[in-house]
Amino acid sequence: MVTARTAPQVTVDVATRTRLGAYVALTKPRIIELLLITTVPAMVLAAGGWPSTWLVVATLIGGTLSAAGANVLNCVYDADIDELMRRTRGRPLARHEISPTRATVFGIVLGLAGFAVLWATSNLLAASLSTAALLFYVFVYTIGLKRRTPQNIVIGGAAGAAPALVGWAAVEGSLALTPWILFFVVFYWTPPHFWALAVRYRDDYARAGVPMLPVVAGIERTTRRMLLYTGLMVAVSLLLVPVAGLRWVYLASAVVLGAWFLVDTWLVFRDPSKAMRLFTTSTVYLAALFAAAMVDVLIR
Repeated sequence: MVTARTAPQVTVDVATRTRLGAYVALTKPRIIELLLITTVPAMVLAAGGWPSTWLVVATLIGGTLSAAGANVLNCVYDADIDELMRRTRGRPLARHEISPTRATVFGIVLGLAGFAVLWATSNLLAASLSTAALLFYVFVYTIGLKRRTPQNIVIGGAAGAAPALVGWAAVEGSLALTPWILFFVVFYWTPPHFWALAVRYRDDYARAGVPMLPVVAGIERTTRRMLLYTGLMVAVSLLLVPVAGLRWVYLASAVVLGAWFLVDTWLVFRDPSKAMRLFTTSTVYLAALFAAAMVDVLIR
């Protein structure tokens, strides 16, 4: 039986959970997961085996905080267009569940915490790269490019490719050719991955006035570009074999996964209604490709 004394406490607990859930949603956890799957394999390649587990955990924590901060600040700036799009109108700021000021402070604190964790547990280069990616995502992509050019996601993809550099730098304290190849795999992967979503939600972006390529150039031109970037991505992914000394596990995986991605991209070119199938394929591709690189090193 709920008494008059306990009822307010129940209400407060529910309100607290709702508010916490809103703050977590601002960080876009599913996007963070996608970014972090490139970090650990980069660390394994840098170490030539499994690095310190403590370093891996600390790097993931620091990277998560930085990425979360970037996503929160992105939500703050994009709150107005998020309200106009069916796909995003459920986000906390679009629903006015959190004030923009509090969200901004939250994002800045997360970003600073990410820098501090990475600097304290790995090195200044890893911390600086992670923070540079945050600043690039917020100021270059979100504020500078997203509402002005259909090349927004192409250039902005550099922010999402940075975790591979961060992972390598956390282990080595420097960069080399291999992490840049990993970087460009993700960089070229980003346009077909995101344009598949933009094809599906073309009307949403048009309603919000965001010049995504399907809105500005049409579906056919967009899907041709998707084929181009997919081909570049597959070609770059194969460079890891001679440069990083990867062997048959990775080579076979890169060929099969790359062929799968190319076929699904071609299917979208022929039938744009299959765009979300490609979106799913691209997510699995990236995780599987980087996992294959990691396994190739670990089973030597």
